[in-house]
Amino acid sequence: MVQAGQGGVGSGFEPANFSSGQGQAPGRRRGRVMRRAETMVHQVLYRALVSTKWLAESVRAGKLGPGLRVLDASWYSPGTREARKEYLERHVPGASFFDIEECRNTESPYEMMLPSEAHFADYVGRLGISNQTHVVVYDGDNLGCFYAPRVWWMFRVFGHRTVSVLNGGFRNWLKEGLPVTSEPSRPEPAVFKATLDRSLLKTYEQVLENLESKRFQLVDSRSQGRYLGTEPEPDAVGLDPGHIRGSVNMPFMDFLTADGFEKTPEELRAMFEAKKVNLAQPLIATCRKGVTACHIALAAYLCGKPDVAVYDGSWSEWFRRAPPETRVSQWKREKA
Repeated sequence: MVQAGQGGVGSGFEPANFSSGQGQAPGRRRGRVMRRAETMVHQVLYRALVSTKWLAESVRAGKLGPGLRVLDASWYSPGTREARKEYLERHVPGASFFDIEECRNTESPYEMMLPSEAHFADYVGRLGISNQTHVVVYDGDNLGCFYAPRVWWMFRVFGHRTVSVLNGGFRNWLKEGLPVTSEPSRPEPAVFKATLDRSLLKTYEQVLENLESKRFQLVDSRSQGRYLGTEPEPDAVGLDPGHIRGSVNMPFMDFLTADGFEKTPEELRAMFEAKKVNLAQPLIATCRKGVTACHIALAAYLCGKPDVAVYDGSWSEWFRRAPPETRVSQWKREKA
């Protein structure tokens, strides 16, 4: 598989790692055929990551436009940092601000739920994105990546395949001294047609049914303390910590290096194996509000598994709706 960020704007599909095999010895040819099943999926997956070098070269070459759009998807807890203000101060040249507070279902009682097809299509269309646009998403979190995978997944769940995350995020863009601007982008509006891919989205009812059928593995991306119920949910009112019965804990921060880059597919695969998560089997990702769960979907995608579904309501919904026996937590025992 090619390294993230290689190739031009139009070369996003990763080539498979095999050749025609002509002129090769039979033994080598058999080995190549045996590897075919493992590499075939990479032939059709759009690259999920692009490098800062690749994006900087694209900006410098003037490739940003209808065919390539960049989005700053930063979001921070109230009272900490101000994402839009920081965007207006400095951002990747040509990048638009993707406000996740505006592009969600504001009528839902739960946090950060997906907007309707029409809402999403209208919102991204106003950012100059059509169904032919390659979208690159980043955020300014100190971890290197926090909300960008959520927006990456949003595009995919609404049927858009040509979307990538900036590996290392704005943190490394700045660290490498790459150009920034305070000039807001004003793209020409475009027409985007959204088609919800329900295979990538799970509802409360589906997750509840899965507790009995066990057709899907369930993986929770929050920190171990929040998963166990030994640490509170930050900025939450009336939401105790804990997890859905039967879920496995894989904190999303562990998918990133100390420098804020995604770990290699080999490292990620080993992490799933260590947790006994079988990437050959169906998987549902969950967290508190369906945001960091998308890091699980991204990590699995990088391992060649593009079909991880996200439980959009996640713990925010589960805690308020699910039967008590399906909620596992040490919180009340410790506080009693």
